[in-house]
Amino acid sequence: MKIATRQLAQHLKKGLSPLYAVHGAEALLALEAGDAIRAAARKSGCAEREVFSAEPGADWSKVGASAANLSLFSTRKLLEVRIPSGKPGAEGGKALEALCARLPEDTVVLVMLPELEWQQLKTAWFSALEGAGTVVEAKAISREELPQWLAERLAAQQQRAGIETLEWLADRVEGNLLAAKQEVEKLALLLPAGEITLDAIRESVTDVSRFERDALLEAIHEADPGRIARAVDSLEAEGEPLPLLLWALTEELRLMVQLTGGERPRRFLDPDRLQRIQRTARKHDAASFDRQLLRAHRIDRMIKGVETGDAWEEILELSLALAGRPALRPAA
Repeated sequence: MKIATRQLAQHLKKGLSPLYAVHGAEALLALEAGDAIRAAARKSGCAEREVFSAEPGADWSKVGASAANLSLFSTRKLLEVRIPSGKPGAEGGKALEALCARLPEDTVVLVMLPELEWQQLKTAWFSALEGAGTVVEAKAISREELPQWLAERLAAQQQRAGIETLEWLADRVEGNLLAAKQEVEKLALLLPAGEITLDAIRESVTDVSRFERDALLEAIHEADPGRIARAVDSLEAEGEPLPLLLWALTEELRLMVQLTGGERPRRFLDPDRLQRIQRTARKHDAASFDRQLLRAHRIDRMIKGVETGDAWEEILELSLALAGRPALRPAA
């Protein structure tokens, strides 16, 4: 069975498939789909979770062994197979086909894949995944689809907006779905439920540019790790709302991505600030930007309590990474 990510919630209400394979061009939607499947698996009694990461040289026999072993702590478990490259190789392909041929009754299998090329979609191992369970495709959201996507996200937090407001918001976040998600969540923090006007959104965006956060952004563009650390510590001590701080950092990251790609910023920037952002952006490439976007997503999950970790420590790490500086504090 094949479904899109927008169909997943309704699908999960009807019960779990024995196997899910998530792939697609939109990393945020793929991550959210994985989260939804994990949550549904926990709700169904999968209290134990085993993760196999298909890094180079990985022992694929562990996948079959894990599937064969009964859960130690519950009647069911979740077996998660991550294939970051999307290419399991000959050994991995055979292991996936064997797993699909004999899915254990006490196990829900989740296979996480990146965007796949058409040749990979035609392989025997992918066909086996498709035949054994449910394939969830995280399709990219086009500009035409974005206003409706934003409206659905607003509705989920009891807010709504007119088409003019949705189009204005879509113009600001086009091409960066993580930024779109955070923009919508910011509105839930700053504005009440009900109708949201364009003027209210503009005022909310202006409210983000507070002095304390601007001081951190300035330290990032000056690549001064000491000032960055002091600014983050000060913001933490003052009780700065983490969601708003994360939004400000990802907004700066979004501007750097736009400028690196040759796009015009979707809002006015004074020449000095534009020059600082361009200088910092040159320290990154596409892979680096992707890493920071994923880091921001992990911080968002920490803030919501979905993932363990110290969100303030990760805010510091993100700030240093944006500045192109090494971490001040060793990883835990």
